Amino acid sequence: MTPILAIEDLRKVFITRSRTVHALSGVSISLDPGETLGIIGESGSGKSTLGRIAVGLDEPTSGQLSVGGERIDGLSPQLRRQKLRRCQMIFQDPYSSLNPRLTVGRQIGEGLYASGQSDWREIRTTVADLLERVGLKRDFAERYPHEFSGGQRQRIAIARAVAPDPQIVVADEPVSALDVSIQAQILDLMAEIRRERRLSYLFISHDMAVVARLCDRIAVMHRGRIVESGPVRSIIDTPQHPYTRNLLDAVPRFGRRRTGGKPAPVRLPEHRDDDVYVTVGDGHIVLEPGSAAMLDLPVGNLP
Repeated sequence: MTPILAIEDLRKVFITRSRTVHALSGVSISLDPGETLGIIGESGSGKSTLGRIAVGLDEPTSGQLSVGGERIDGLSPQLRRQKLRRCQMIFQDPYSSLNPRLTVGRQIGEGLYASGQSDWREIRTTVADLLERVGLKRDFAERYPHEFSGGQRQRIAIARAVAPDPQIVVADEPVSALDVSIQAQILDLMAEIRRERRLSYLFISHDMAVVARLCDRIAVMHRGRIVESGPVRSIIDTPQHPYTRNLLDAVPRFGRRRTGGKPAPVRLPEHRDDDVYVTVGDGHIVLEPGSAAMLDLPVGNLP
């Protein structure tokens, strides 16, 4: 099966006046049709940069990016935009990603118009259908973003993302700003829409429990690298990388008491470009540091 999205040896460097930041260092991932791949890591690990490059909002410093088996990293900006219309994004904060001056119906409809539909009467009907599908009333199309709750805005953001009938949706922390009960509703809605449209999700989060609920596979990012990836059950049951184990230990659990003591230092490898991936199970790989230096990091520093 040809991956719907393939990224190979992706690198992104940000250069400022005071320093050089290596946001991505040789990241390689693939996403199959109808699959959900969870990208998890702490803030600053590079996961949002990876998502923005996947939908064309940022350009990589180097590396290969293919959509539907066709490389697009060498195309002109105009051709890249055309190819990347198959990729849409759901942002973390739905309020800031929506235009406060336009009705939500207009904003959803613009995606349909950009994808080739020109009859605004048909577009308005499709927009009403989409709003109904995400659990909102059809006449909400005439309202403005400030008239909705956070959960409703995220439903609108989902409708806007799927309106152009994409093949890939990058969801960047789509439920982190919502309370727990609304999180569950949004995750269930995303799962239903994925099955109906056979969408592929690149789901970005810092919350292992949320990723485990929705995703088929997990890729763990740390300091711009994928340090471990594999099926959800394998990652959760038999984590191999110390950073993955730290993320799992940080998930709140009933019955676990706080001791009040200082977390014991955890030794994390400082990975380099010559480190190699080792297969530890069916589809389960881990980055081995070789002779890389080790860092001391308290567990309490993790999200």
